[in-house]
Amino acid sequence: MSIVENRQTGKRNRELHAVTEVAKTLTMHLDLHKLLDAVMNKIDDVLDPAEFGVILLWDPTQGTFRPQASCGSGLIDPNALHEIEMHENESITGEVFLANQARLWSNEVDVARTQANLQKGNQDLMLRAFGSIRPKSIVGAPLSVLENKYGVLILGTLRGNVVFKNEDVPFVQTLADLIALAIDRSRFEDKAASIEATKQAERIRAESMATLSHEIRTPLAAIKGYSTALLLDEVEWPREKQREFLSLIDEECDNLQTMISDILDSSLIDVGQLSFAIEPVRIEYLSREVALEIQRRTIDHKLVVDFPSDFPIVEVDTYRIKQVIRNILDNSIKYSPEGGLIVIRGEVRPFDVVISIADQGVGISPEDLIPLFEKYFRVKDATGYHVPGTGLGLPVARAIVEIHGGRIWANSKVGEGTTLYFSIPLPEPKEEFE
Repeated sequence: MSIVENRQTGKRNRELHAVTEVAKTLTMHLDLHKLLDAVMNKIDDVLDPAEFGVILLWDPTQGTFRPQASCGSGLIDPNALHEIEMHENESITGEVFLANQARLWSNEVDVARTQANLQKGNQDLMLRAFGSIRPKSIVGAPLSVLENKYGVLILGTLRGNVVFKNEDVPFVQTLADLIALAIDRSRFEDKAASIEATKQAERIRAESMATLSHEIRTPLAAIKGYSTALLLDEVEWPREKQREFLSLIDEECDNLQTMISDILDSSLIDVGQLSFAIEPVRIEYLSREVALEIQRRTIDHKLVVDFPSDFPIVEVDTYRIKQVIRNILDNSIKYSPEGGLIVIRGEVRPFDVVISIADQGVGISPEDLIPLFEKYFRVKDATGYHVPGTGLGLPVARAIVEIHGGRIWANSKVGEGTTLYFSIPLPEPKEEFE
């Protein structure tokens, strides 16, 4: 075998090794950004002529190319490459992308001529990345699959004696095709996941609307039934029975008002328009007010408020924090149908205060604790007892607490009751000026 044949065989073996290593890297289960980083690092390891490289992806919404991954230990400032934004007709990247064909710039003069139309900001970034060194040769290959054009792969030489030649262009295009297939697969998977997520969201929305419709019809049916009974001309209801019916109508109106409030607040939270008016407040006073309000609606439960005498003032929205306490208490009462003690406690910690509300109800299983604060989630009572509500009370409470900078959580055991906690940060001490 001649020296030329030996060289060609060696070159083919190196290229085969490089393609194999790049292909193996592209099978890794990583998100696209990390996958492209891994590929560029692998190219840097196995492809001898390449002393730097960059993958630029096309963003059609912005009309620019943005670097997504790069390699090159010889670069002075690799981070500078990632700040570049190139337009469609700019420099080597634009030329390769528009032609959708791999090209070689085999010497410094050709490279400099093609880069002459770089915008001033990009010129400065290239100077930061390369310093005074100019690329000796550059190969650019499009990243495309069929009609889908994703971007450009750029590989270049800087200091070494070996430069890219015409016979290297098909090989670089092969690497670019492998990368493009990985990008195409990732985009397809993202699209499929997005479609599935949309379908799932639609299913949840449909189920939720059915549940909300049912829950709203329940108090409406009760209100309609009792009011119709009171209006019957042929029946003379005793005064006690009239008062009973009116009390039940009033209670169902409260339930309906709570449901509608939760639905509206949930919608406002989704669009970031829930209003707040922060002011210094004593949460123990708010807790007692809400406890008295709730106590009037139940004779089976006894509500106790327990706060230390030196409980600090916090800065919150009075109405919203009362709403949090009310939603949790409503939940406690619903899930303790046999009645019992409900205790509201306050605890002071170094950087926040914690309010806990403990009941003696049916409790919550461990698997139901995880999605407890998700919208429309309803804990299933093991006894089969139907618990009315929209499934929005605790999610609304969570959003309010988190907007205040706190968090909300729960501890529970089936058959032993549930304790829900929420924290509120203490106000930062104000500096005193003389």
